[in-house]
Amino acid sequence: MKNNFINIVYKYVMKQNFDHSHDLEHVLRVTKNAEIIAKKENADIEVVIIASLLHDIARHDELIGRIEDHALEGALRAEEYLKSIGFKKYKEVSYCIANHRFKKNIIPKTLEAKILQDADRLDALGYIGIARVFMHKNGGNLHERIEHFYKKILKLKNLMNTKTGKKLAEEKHKIIELFIKGLENEIGGYYGKER
Repeated sequence: MKNNFINIVYKYVMKQNFDHSHDLEHVLRVTKNAEIIAKKENADIEVVIIASLLHDIARHDELIGRIEDHALEGALRAEEYLKSIGFKKYKEVSYCIANHRFKKNIIPKTLEAKILQDADRLDALGYIGIARVFMHKNGGNLHERIEHFYKKILKLKNLMNTKTGKKLAEEKHKIIELFIKGLENEIGGYYGKER
């Protein structure tokens, strides 16, 4: 990370509050995934990296009930912060953050926003994704966690926006499928709600 603005934003993000499954390590993994995708897809790497670093900036406030939507609030905070440090592409970053969320079924319009969404979704897949499901703030019993895999995680592969994101998701998706199959075999079948 040689870019001066990226370094400034990185230091700012290091001081933020995070929750267990959306912690600083999550932000850094998303940033790494986003950079890989951005290079392959010929996107604006500076916008992608800065948006990735700031994408969960308001997540903690949503967790504690202070705000309703961390993506929209985070976009506003990021825009304000980036203006204050003189970063000119603040609107592009803000758009990425506002449109990264899974819950809203958003299909972003810009390549950079598509990349952030893909990178964030990639971190919910594979071995890391499995660990994060069990670290999630809502906790829940084993069957509720399995239900989460079916309601969200197993759908992510087909929701990737970029060619690179789709390719990276393939192997991680297989890991999730193997895990779920093995877990259901050990517990004697799926006992959750209707899929």
